Amino acid sequence: MTTANLKIIRLRLEDDRKRLVEQLEQIRANRSSEERREGSPFGKREEEATETAELENRMALEKRVLDQLAMVDSALVKFEKGTYGICESCGKPIDPERLEALPQATLCMSCKAAQAKNAKIK
Repeated sequence: MTTANLKIIRLRLEDDRKRLVEQLEQIRANRSSEERREGSPFGKREEEATETAELENRMALEKRVLDQLAMVDSALVKFEKGTYGICESCGKPIDPERLEALPQATLCMSCKAAQAKNAKIK
């Protein structure tokens, strides 16, 4: 992979990080600024059920964003250490096309396929 390609990928990761941090801040701001509903024509139980479902959805979204942010941060740390683009499982270089498609990839395609196969067996 050329140095120019690595710079482009790093910039993409930095942009992704900025976007994810903003998204996380927005999720947290919305969570703290929401007020309880005035009331439901169907009674308190439905209102509580709706609020619980919405809370679960927000928590799942927040977790997904946090997980993505952790993966991006990990990739940026690897850039600093000089280990970016190396498979965490076999130690071989990850295909540049894979890194262009998924800059935070930690496994080469062979190891990823083996991981997926093992997950199906369990």
